[in-house]
Amino acid sequence: MTQPAQSETAAPARGVSAQTDRFVHDHLPPPEQWPTLRYDLPELQLPAQVNLVEVLLDQAQAKGFAHRPLLRSNARTLNYAQVAEQVNRIARVLTEDLGVVPGNRVLLRGGNSIGMALAWLAVVKAGAIAVATMPLLRAGELGDIINKAQPAVALCDAKLIHELALAQAAHPVLGTLLTFNSTDALADPASLEARAAGKPASFTACPTSADDIALLAFTSGTTGSPKAAVHTHRDVLAACETWPRHILRATPNDVVMGSPPLAFTFGLGGMLIFPMWAGASVYYPDIAYTPEAMVRLIREVGATICYTAPTFYRQMAPFAKAVGIPSLHTCVSAGESLPDATRTLWREATGIEMTDGIGATEMFHIFISAAGADVRHGAIGKAVPGYTAKVVNDAGVELPRGTVGKLAVIGPTGCKYLADERQTRYVKDGWNYPGDAFVQDADGYFFYQARDDDMIITAGYNVGGPEVEDALLRHPAVAECAVIGLPDAERGMVVKAFCVLKPGFTGDAALVKTLQDHVKATIAPFKYPRQIEFRDSLPRTETGKLQRFKLRPAP
Repeated sequence: MTQPAQSETAAPARGVSAQTDRFVHDHLPPPEQWPTLRYDLPELQLPAQVNLVEVLLDQAQAKGFAHRPLLRSNARTLNYAQVAEQVNRIARVLTEDLGVVPGNRVLLRGGNSIGMALAWLAVVKAGAIAVATMPLLRAGELGDIINKAQPAVALCDAKLIHELALAQAAHPVLGTLLTFNSTDALADPASLEARAAGKPASFTACPTSADDIALLAFTSGTTGSPKAAVHTHRDVLAACETWPRHILRATPNDVVMGSPPLAFTFGLGGMLIFPMWAGASVYYPDIAYTPEAMVRLIREVGATICYTAPTFYRQMAPFAKAVGIPSLHTCVSAGESLPDATRTLWREATGIEMTDGIGATEMFHIFISAAGADVRHGAIGKAVPGYTAKVVNDAGVELPRGTVGKLAVIGPTGCKYLADERQTRYVKDGWNYPGDAFVQDADGYFFYQARDDDMIITAGYNVGGPEVEDALLRHPAVAECAVIGLPDAERGMVVKAFCVLKPGFTGDAALVKTLQDHVKATIAPFKYPRQIEFRDSLPRTETGKLQRFKLRPAP
């Protein structure tokens, strides 16, 4: 299909597509619904023909990375050259044994592991389209993804095969399923590893255009059927040249750890793509992360960069303070809003000023952030170089600084949904609307207020749930909390808080009043929660994101 015009100031060179399977190309939004894509920085001028795996992996030797570690676990460590060989072998299995051609979708199912990373890289190097899925998805949810993406081949961690096999039985379009990471994979001739072991260690990367498709990133589907965000080779490489270059600034000496899954674009970038771009390494544990386990592994492995969600940092803080994690110098928080109370708690425990960021699956990764001395109290940060962000009203008109409105973003990445009418809700007049309410100050810092649909309007006042949550978290009794608005005949809406208490505290009427008084003393009194409910836990996604919609009463 004809692609939309790009920014007049920096139109990229157009290459020749290598993807003979045109399914995704043919189901992209029409040109008039595309976001405007800007490539104004010199580092964003990419070749017309480029395969992102060739750039990040095959060119590692020329960059001096060949013998540096890349993928680590407690069982093995592979350097860049060894990873390249393994990826080449798997790519040959895909193309020679399974008949995968450029543009085919390959479903990937697995937690963070060396095997999962190798599979993802091989799929993209072969010119196919990676469709990574969250490990906790069930057969029905996997079926929805299969229906939308139409993959003919799946590579699945052996421990997670059951639900995918059920989904395959109901969706015969998925014809081939290979496992990896089995207990003795090489002894099983049907495993991906055994097939790959017999292949030569050479493979020429598919000569993809920069605008050929690299991946489909499915949203969680919490608000209806899942949406598939489409990202090209250009998108992924452009993302490397923005936040990692200008904010993260990793080096080849860095060791990365974290909890976000590779199926989540936050995890794909942070836990694979961005370390490769920097020549760094990433560690994948063979155990489930708990706050204590992550702290101890950071110390044992000598990790220098950590990615996880705010709640996890809060839970990690006492362990970090107790044992110390001297190797760690950068802690990235994303996925949900970072309460200032959590930032303070972590800084007091470790001495590290957290790097906050807001990104979106639709934008691939972080587009507003700040690190180190550039951090400002209460703010997420400024627009990352390469991106422009503004706060607008419902008509898309930029609002005066200090006014609450909708966030609009434009840059080298943007929303392109696969065959989805919701494209027009996300992209308006070329701008991306992630669905967040923000305030921007005179210096360009952005202050998160709430999701657009989470803003609470009570008695004519705007109340951002995250601000109330931050106030509650400052009380010693509160371990976790979530704040929503409830309909109210008198006030329009009232603020309600759900709190998980720390051990030793009792959720009774006296504590309700104590917490209400605490909020009144911490922020403007009209923002206090008129209702407080105590719970043992809060609903969260697999990536740790709070699901406030599950706390609202059914309509």
